[in-house]
Amino acid sequence: MKAATKIRLVSIVLGCAALEAACRAGLIGRFTMVPPSRMLTSIAQILWSGRINDEIAATLSGVVIAAVSASLAGFLLGATLHAWPRARAAIDPFLATYYAIPIYVLYPMFLVLFGMNRIPIVVIGFMFAVVAMMTSTLNGLDRVPRALLKTALVLRMGWVSTVFRIVLPAASPYVLGGVKLATAYAFVGVLGAEFILSNSGLGYQIGLAFNNFDNPTMYGLILFVVFVVGSVNTALFAWERSLLRRQTR
Repeated sequence: MKAATKIRLVSIVLGCAALEAACRAGLIGRFTMVPPSRMLTSIAQILWSGRINDEIAATLSGVVIAAVSASLAGFLLGATLHAWPRARAAIDPFLATYYAIPIYVLYPMFLVLFGMNRIPIVVIGFMFAVVAMMTSTLNGLDRVPRALLKTALVLRMGWVSTVFRIVLPAASPYVLGGVKLATAYAFVGVLGAEFILSNSGLGYQIGLAFNNFDNPTMYGLILFVVFVVGSVNTALFAWERSLLRRQTR
């Protein structure tokens, strides 16, 4: 185990122990936060009972659909803009200011377009994620060494061979970084929409527990979301690091 990983784990354990002690000693009121051990027992009881399995499935399926579709669409749009400099120059200002737009205000329009179902929530997750994937794709394609492209010309490699043997391998760490960002933004978009606008999903259950002052359930579900998001991003981060090491070699 690397030193950085050990330091990270020790910091998490010490932080949880300090929070547990503060909650048990009354330094943090029970209406403000419950001890981490109570969060763990709460989410264990919830998962064991299976009473929100449908809510978990609805949220995770929505996130997967939003992240996958945003990754594919963002990659294709980013590659198109990279190959079309004039369009990129025209759209770049909009990409730079995209996240200043309050996407949630478009929810009523999505309801009109798609109806009273979960599609508008998935669309919001998609809109949160797609631009992050586009910018990462553009960044990766911009960083392909020109020497490699000139080598492909010297070797008279075809367009398809150049793309799959040189361009994509060189840009893959940055593209995978875009997938990682798109996944995180998809979680933010879907959970935020459920929390604010929906009547189903994990976000809705967290908001319901908050309104009912049910702190054990609320913090247990938050801990579950943090664990799922952290696990997915850790796996993608490890994959990204392996590609960077391979590229360096």
